[in-house]
Amino acid sequence: MRSIWKGHIQFSLVTIPVKVYNAIDTAQAIHFNQLHKGCNGPIAYDKRCKKCNKVLSNEEIVKGYQYEPDQYVILEPEDLEKIRLKSTKVIEIQGFVDASEVHPMLYEAPYFAGPDGVVAAKAYTLLCEALKQSGKVGIGRVVLRDREDIVTIAPHEQGIVMYKLRYPNEVRDIKEVPQLDETQKVDPEQLKLARHLVDTMAASFGDIETKDRYRDALKELITAKVEGKEIVTVAEEARPAVDIMTALKQSIEQAMAQRQPMVKATGKGKKAKAEQPEEQGGAAEVKASEVKSPKGGRRKLG
Repeated sequence: MRSIWKGHIQFSLVTIPVKVYNAIDTAQAIHFNQLHKGCNGPIAYDKRCKKCNKVLSNEEIVKGYQYEPDQYVILEPEDLEKIRLKSTKVIEIQGFVDASEVHPMLYEAPYFAGPDGVVAAKAYTLLCEALKQSGKVGIGRVVLRDREDIVTIAPHEQGIVMYKLRYPNEVRDIKEVPQLDETQKVDPEQLKLARHLVDTMAASFGDIETKDRYRDALKELITAKVEGKEIVTVAEEARPAVDIMTALKQSIEQAMAQRQPMVKATGKGKKAKAEQPEEQGGAAEVKASEVKSPKGGRRKLG
């Protein structure tokens, strides 16, 4: 793995030499070229002015900020040099916070940070273990590509991950989303069933399929076209509209049917007996086959 940055993690008087690596494997992405439909010739990037229709060279292009409609302030390279931040090659940690305080929406890009040299490895491992045991992450700043970014460092398995963060003012307020109704009431019976369904479908993240199925299908499509095979399409089936209570009940029954029964030994020489795992918790006590009737009694489903 090739490093993309070299510097130090620094907090208080402690400095740890590190190298930073891309955590994302960009080679996994499938890229396309733009081609001329008639002759399959590659399409060049045409830097053409939308106003006078002239094709421009790099020397003829400047940066401008639009402050009013069709009004721009031009920024020359020497203007930008005045505010360019000098890279100190230091990830300066300003403090350690509980990991839960950093909202997931702030995370932008992950990088691996590894020790730079045998001597650095000891201090690096010490920091990694301290973060694990404390449940905290470091928040700091670093200059990457002439721009100062806010970052967090967190333990990951035997190493440290550095996440570049978005600034909080870049994240929109969810209250701007249309049709969010704070006064909407939740039906208690529906909530019980919904909670029970969530508990029944509880799983570990590692047990859930996370393959990129679109990428796999795209690779199969490309291979089939290269080999001149017929492309088979699958029509989507229309899903019937089902009311929420019926959908919840049917979902719970389906989820419970898919759960593997636990086998409990009953002693030597006796047959093992398959038992369903006991449900615990308030929401989990609701049975999928029973629901309160409008009059308050209970009735069997189906």
